[in-house]
Amino acid sequence: MPRLELELPAHAFCFSTQIEVRVTDVNAADHLGNEALVGLLSEARARFLHHLGIDETGRNGPGILVADLAVKYRAEAHRHDALLFETGFCDFNKYGADIIYRVSRPADQTLIAIAKTGFVFFDYQAGKMLTVPDDFRQQFAAG
Repeated sequence: MPRLELELPAHAFCFSTQIEVRVTDVNAADHLGNEALVGLLSEARARFLHHLGIDETGRNGPGILVADLAVKYRAEAHRHDALLFETGFCDFNKYGADIIYRVSRPADQTLIAIAKTGFVFFDYQAGKMLTVPDDFRQQFAAG
C-alpha cells in the first residue's frame, strides 16, 4: 500500500489551540494512541469552529458533517505533553471543504502529526447535504 501523502497549505492555518495529553490518551506503548489523537483533533475542530461562531450541530442553521479523515503520524507524544493544534480551511467544493491540522509539541518544536478532515454542510432535520453558504465561502475560501 502506498504511503499517505498530505499537502497542507501553510497560508491556510488561521487558528491555534493548546491541548494537554491526558493519561487516558496514552496507550500500552506509553505514548499518545491513534484513536486518542482523533479525539483531540475533534476537540481542536470544535474549538476552531466555536471561535468562528459556527455551530457544527446544526441547531442554529446549517450544521457540518465530517465526511473523511486522513492522519499522518510523525512523532510520539506522551502524557502531560502540551500539544499545539493549528487549524484552517482549504480545498473548498460545492458542499464543504477540508479542515487541516498541524499538531506539534512547542517544548521541543517536534511535529507530532498532520491531518485533514473533509466536511460537508448538512441539514440534520432534513437529513441532506447543503451547498456551502455564500457568506462562509466569501469569508474563508479567498485565502
